[in-house]
Amino acid sequence: MYRVFEALDELVAIVEEARGVPMTAGCVVPRGDVLELLDDVRDAIPGELDDAQDVLDHRDKLVSDARTGAEKTISSANAEATSTVENARDEADRLLADAKAHADRMVAEATAHAESLVSEATARAESTVADGEHEYETLVERARAEAQRLVDSGTASYERSVADGVAEQERLVSQTEVVTAAHAESARVIDAAHAESDRLRSECDLYVDSKLAEFEELLSGTLRSVGRGRQQLRTGTGVPNYDADFADPRSEPRGRY
Repeated sequence: MYRVFEALDELVAIVEEARGVPMTAGCVVPRGDVLELLDDVRDAIPGELDDAQDVLDHRDKLVSDARTGAEKTISSANAEATSTVENARDEADRLLADAKAHADRMVAEATAHAESLVSEATARAESTVADGEHEYETLVERARAEAQRLVDSGTASYERSVADGVAEQERLVSQTEVVTAAHAESARVIDAAHAESDRLRSECDLYVDSKLAEFEELLSGTLRSVGRGRQQLRTGTGVPNYDADFADPRSEPRGRY
């Protein structure tokens, strides 16, 4: 390919340097040199270009053949698709008919089974109702007998209780004197308990008052000690001795109440 471009450049140079023909746009070029350069160009052109030209020449035929093949393929595919759709529609109709027949058969079987179950349930219900009525009557008779027995037993028990109450009342009436003496003794015991309670309350009040007085005196001494300590701190006379100030002068052991 390099030789092609080189030969073309030489041809351009020959034409540009050629002597012009007067009164025309033509020029005089050396024929032999030009032909030699053209032969070099022809020889330098690759063979693939010739093949490419052949391909270009056959392009229309290839495109036409491809278009014809594609149309045949599309027609065949359309026909096959149409056949497939028709076959699928026929198969779907057949399956739908089979499913409908199967559903009708299942509905009929379910209906028959349901009617059988209803008949059995009705018979069982009637039998259960009859058994329940019989059991109800039996229980009612037993309840009535038991109620009558309980009424009779309650009446007898009530009569015995009344008799026992009357006897107990007579016995309690005979013990009236004992009851009177018991009331008098209980009144005496209650009065004595009240008196003892008043005495203990008075002694307790005296004890509490004495303890509060001692505590008041202790607090007063503490306050005085705190005041002296604050005064010493303000005047700088020394550190207060709180242990000595807070000592209880009445710390002697006392007898317990």
